Amino acid sequence: MTLKSRFIFTAALLYAAMGVLAWQLLTYNKWMFVAAEALILVSLVLTVRLYTAFVRPLNLIAAGVESIKDRDFSIKFLETGQKEVDQLISVYNQMMDELRQERVVQTEKHFLLERLIEASPSGIILLDTHDRVAGVNPAAAGLLQTSGKDVVGKPLTELPGHWGHSLPKLPKDEQRIIRPNGIQTYRCRKIRFLDRGYHRYFLLVEELTQELLEKERNAYEKLIRMMSHEINNSIGAVNSILNSFSYFSPQLNQDTQPDFDEALQVCITRNQNLAGFMANFANVVRIPPPVKHATDLHQLLHSIHRLMLPSFERKQVTWEWELAEQIESVGLDVQQMEQVLINVVKNALEATEAGGWVNVKTVANPPQLLIQDNGKPISPEVQEKLFSPFFSTKANGQGIGLTMVREILLHHGFPFSLQTDAEDITTFHIAFAEVGPLASARS
Repeated sequence: MTLKSRFIFTAALLYAAMGVLAWQLLTYNKWMFVAAEALILVSLVLTVRLYTAFVRPLNLIAAGVESIKDRDFSIKFLETGQKEVDQLISVYNQMMDELRQERVVQTEKHFLLERLIEASPSGIILLDTHDRVAGVNPAAAGLLQTSGKDVVGKPLTELPGHWGHSLPKLPKDEQRIIRPNGIQTYRCRKIRFLDRGYHRYFLLVEELTQELLEKERNAYEKLIRMMSHEINNSIGAVNSILNSFSYFSPQLNQDTQPDFDEALQVCITRNQNLAGFMANFANVVRIPPPVKHATDLHQLLHSIHRLMLPSFERKQVTWEWELAEQIESVGLDVQQMEQVLINVVKNALEATEAGGWVNVKTVANPPQLLIQDNGKPISPEVQEKLFSPFFSTKANGQGIGLTMVREILLHHGFPFSLQTDAEDITTFHIAFAEVGPLASARS
């Protein structure tokens, strides 16, 4: 039973009792009966007014509760002239104004936050309380190379590509640098935030590729130039002294003269080799801008085949062809691209055991080149360092081959990648389509 019903029920009982008592007065004293009836009528009028004054605040409270429940903060009440009710109305109207203003502020902040997230150049991946993907911004969808709808609701381990391997390992509230293919570099952070009383996380993925490539290039250019200058100056002076020693050779007796001449020649040859060694490093930092000409890619590949065929025959590795029937000419610097292809094919040959194969494949539209081998796969640890200057997995490697390849392809603006798939087939992929310098490093 509601409060209003109980009030009416109680009042009805009281007036019924008063009516019975007044009826008893009718037989005792008619004038007292009339007076009692008049008193009952006056009290009834007062009770109705009291009921109205009592029920109105309740109706206002009920209407206010319903508007708050419906999140409708636009309803306001007019004053009634009753002091107590007007105080309630004033407090309610003030509360509605504050709630409405707070909702406007929160809506504007939410809209601004959404626009900032969408416009952010950094990838943002929102997670739910179970570390499943709750949403991604356009930058993150681009990094994942998929639409946001395809990954929403999935755990991090099911993200495409290397992301499903790297992102689940991120520690909470810390940042890590990830280099999935040795070229692209990302700074990733897992950051906690509070959502409706629950702790959730989002992943912030920032690409640092171009910035780090520039810093790395400037660092090793300065180092190589300094080393080359100092070593070449020393080698020139030492070789001059060694050559002058050869004039003393005829003055030696016949027993010591051959040893003397041999020692001099060994020193001179070693110095020349050292000069050549430094020249190889210097060539990396002196790569000129490419002079591009329309080139028949197949003809270029056949010339590399003729050059490398003796090495393939000695190692008993098969060179396989899978060329497109027709492919349009590609704008490139032939001399620089020859260096790229020789290095890539040589690396594939060295990674392949006798009886293995190296497959050279082209795709016509858009023009693409894939050099594949079934040799030793690339481990995830090596993958991250492949294109780093001076890094090599070979015992006597200088670590400049892939660095030179990287620089030439970046200067050309050709996207490229080097990785091993699930079937242990290693592929060097080049797309002959010019893109910006940042995107050119993407696989």
